[in-house]
Amino acid sequence: MSIDAIDPIHDSRVSHRTADLNGVTYRKINHNYSRIPRSTDAAYADYLLGLPRGDYRATVFLIHGWPDLSMGWRNQIPMLLSMGYRVVCPDMMGYGGTDAPHVPPEPLSYYSHKRAASDIKELGTQLGATQAIVGGHDWGAVIAYRVALWYPDFVTHLFSVCVPYSAPFDKYIPLEILVQKIMPSLRYQVQLGSGQVEEFIASKAQVRQFLNALYGGRGPNGEVGFNVEGGVQFKVLPSIGTTPLMSSKMLDYYVDQYARNGVHGPLNWYRTHEINFEEERKLEKSTIEIPVLFIQALRDSALPPAMSAKMGQSIPNLTKKEVDTSHWALWEAPEQVNGMIKEWLEGTPRNIKSTL
Repeated sequence: MSIDAIDPIHDSRVSHRTADLNGVTYRKINHNYSRIPRSTDAAYADYLLGLPRGDYRATVFLIHGWPDLSMGWRNQIPMLLSMGYRVVCPDMMGYGGTDAPHVPPEPLSYYSHKRAASDIKELGTQLGATQAIVGGHDWGAVIAYRVALWYPDFVTHLFSVCVPYSAPFDKYIPLEILVQKIMPSLRYQVQLGSGQVEEFIASKAQVRQFLNALYGGRGPNGEVGFNVEGGVQFKVLPSIGTTPLMSSKMLDYYVDQYARNGVHGPLNWYRTHEINFEEERKLEKSTIEIPVLFIQALRDSALPPAMSAKMGQSIPNLTKKEVDTSHWALWEAPEQVNGMIKEWLEGTPRNIKSTL
């Protein structure tokens, strides 16, 4: 069955809302993207809100990752609305209409996992949600887990696509050592945090080729513009063809969104390894006891199945499913992913407060 995905420009099923969260304003100003000068402690950002017909049964937060936007959940929002859920889908710090504080002079803590989790919790509070279901993909999955760790009374259920749970480390391991000795499939993260990408990706045309490469576009002889061993392959980018995972309208939308602030903000997420470690030392526990659905993408070269083998040790109420896709499972197999999420939500007991 085909999916009537959310339209990036206008769709009556979602509205664009504003919220002031922890000194940051999450906002959408129609589609003219006019901006208000920011003060020393304010930023501007967006979130999508979808309401089902009639009363909603619970609130679902959908959190995107890199190099995505809230629109990355375009295939899942309609399904959740049809099930009677209220859906909240923010552009995360640095992305889309969200402000992208430049580091320096702004502190890197704007992009930390704790800060992101706190913003999600505060947005839930302002929307009257004392509890919520949280879903995530890529960095968004990492944040979903962190919301559950920092605010265990807030998250009732959690689903993650592609990214397995990794508990906070007991000892700090620099990223360069981590990818060399423990997680070699994440070597590309060193490049993304190095500053090289900002030097090469600046114009809209460069952003377009950058996104084409990351989303599976190929060169005339099958060349790839991104791999987990080395990251972005700058010499190949000009010859990369259009991504097969997006319509031209959707790709234009993504390019326009990135044209606002460039790629620096999103790449700051790859520079928070140490600050995340320091902040997470204060967590009381590293286990997640709520029901969790993890959907493994079998052809995800950065996050192979072996990385999720021990998730059950930290998540006793874990359900694992598999899809035969690359990292972009939300788009490559939306019907299958949606079916797994729907079946799990329908079959998992919920004890969500009526104030939702």
